[in-house]
Amino acid sequence: GNIYWTDHGFNLIEVARLNGSFRYVIISQGLDQPRSIAVHPEKGYLFWTEWGQTPCIGKAHLDGSEKVVLVSLGIAWPNGISIDYEENKLYWCDARTDKIERIDLESGGNREIVLSGSNVDMFSVAVFGAYIYWSDR
Repeated sequence: GNIYWTDHGFNLIEVARLNGSFRYVIISQGLDQPRSIAVHPEKGYLFWTEWGQTPCIGKAHLDGSEKVVLVSLGIAWPNGISIDYEENKLYWCDARTDKIERIDLESGGNREIVLSGSNVDMFSVAVFGAYIYWSDR
């Protein structure tokens, strides 16, 4: 198994084996303050959130190839990100807009607001079965 992580100090996404060996950078170009990451091993996808100058939700293959932006409009401080493996949906929470939203993880289409609050400052989100869990600061 592998472990993936973002380094927003160096604007990188890296991977290594669980024991720390074979560490390497898979994405280093075009990132601006990557925040959270989610991996779909079955489909071979990697998803991440970015705060930076152009906040977005990104997608690439697990080796960093075929990098695309799935969401770039109506997004400000995307924090947590989570995959619903049964429904093939990608969820994220935004600390500035105080929303949890979702999209189809393949196409990036069918964007929906799942939860909208006020002054919540959402930090992380997780999806399991029919339930959505989130934390705020």
